[in-house]
Amino acid sequence: MQTIENINNVVNSFVWGPYMLVLLVGTGIYLTIRLNIFQITRVVLWMKMTYGSLGSNKKSSHNVTPFQAVSVALASTIGIGSIAGVSTALVAGGPGALFWMVLSAFFGMITKFSEVTLSVYFRNKDEKGIHYGGPMYYMEKGLKLKWLAMLFSIFAGIATFGAGNMTQSNAIASLMQQTFKVPNIASGIIVAFIVGLVIIGGIKRITTVTEKLVPFMALLYFISGLIILIINSKNLPNAINLVLNSAFSMESIGGGISGYAIFIAMRYGVARGVFSNEAGIGTAPIVHATSDTNNPIEQGMWGIFEVFNVLIICIITGLVVLSSGIYGTTNVDGAALTSLAFKNSLGFTGEIILTISSVLFALSTMIGWAYYGEKCFGYLTNGNKIVISIYKLAFIVAIVLASVTNLKLVWAISDTFNGLMAIPNLIAILLLSPIVITMTKKYLKDPKSTEIE
Repeated sequence: MQTIENINNVVNSFVWGPYMLVLLVGTGIYLTIRLNIFQITRVVLWMKMTYGSLGSNKKSSHNVTPFQAVSVALASTIGIGSIAGVSTALVAGGPGALFWMVLSAFFGMITKFSEVTLSVYFRNKDEKGIHYGGPMYYMEKGLKLKWLAMLFSIFAGIATFGAGNMTQSNAIASLMQQTFKVPNIASGIIVAFIVGLVIIGGIKRITTVTEKLVPFMALLYFISGLIILIINSKNLPNAINLVLNSAFSMESIGGGISGYAIFIAMRYGVARGVFSNEAGIGTAPIVHATSDTNNPIEQGMWGIFEVFNVLIICIITGLVVLSSGIYGTTNVDGAALTSLAFKNSLGFTGEIILTISSVLFALSTMIGWAYYGEKCFGYLTNGNKIVISIYKLAFIVAIVLASVTNLKLVWAISDTFNGLMAIPNLIAILLLSPIVITMTKKYLKDPKSTEIE
């Protein structure tokens, strides 16, 4: 274990070093400027095309509706990263990490808009009329770089076992043990059974489950979080002030004066932000490509919708922890810290609500990421059914193993592979950005001009 941790630390320090932060946030800044701050200047438009159309999605016999596609993507993003990831960032990077998480998410909105747009534009259709796509396809078809597409698929396929599996299972087990005294291994086996039932049914069963699960779990957590913030309203000004001061403070977490403290806050804020909203890492475009929409730009707006919703939940989590009075008074980390914050404000009821929300968030994430991994390994093996079946079995087994695995190592490995898969994807987005920019301008003049078959 120590050897694995040492190797991962070396790779992680490179992957999440200054260059990666510049590439990740810089991509969002560049696209935001080129698209005239689309997430703000066109807020009425994307709100209308997403929130305003929630009740008008028609079912498709082969493909999935735009909302079903975003439900799977949201199921994958509104996961433990929104609960445990935020708390972990606050502990590792200080309160200022929340500011950098919010800032990176703002630019991440347009990054995800771009990658989703590209995934729909360059997607394929099989003999049954079912759409499929993702970063590997816009790398292959748009850039003519098959090797880059394969590199992304390898990193993403491996990443599904970390960000989309191990961290989720580990958090569920920890919370179930803390709240209900359920043995970790028991939680792992039960979760593995449930996830296995869903992913064996394919994309249709996955979307059927997630489109019902996502609104309920998000609303439960959102309302509970707001209630806690109202209860702790007198502490909110200090919490917000702490975030802003810490984000630019030259004083390190351990004391002393060091500009490195700002980098630490940025590093964990951006890394955990990416873990929670997945903007730029290339996972969500895989499921967005299955949508039955014929307009890439309109599906891209669902990408903005996705990051925006995750951002709201992350802000609520961060402020709940910082206003609860328990931050800095305990050694617990991750979901356990958020659980204590809920318990401190709502008693045992709060702890139960947090546990239920976490379990639902984590379950939905594992379901979504299992589909991502299936498509990545399918791309690498030309859809070999034996390989895909082995992958699904390994994914299910990993859930059980992760329930008794060290949390810090799991998070560290997840961070590393999130960064590794983001690199080829961000390169592709930047190189193909002229297509997104041109299509967006055409859409704003005439929406029908950007429709595809």
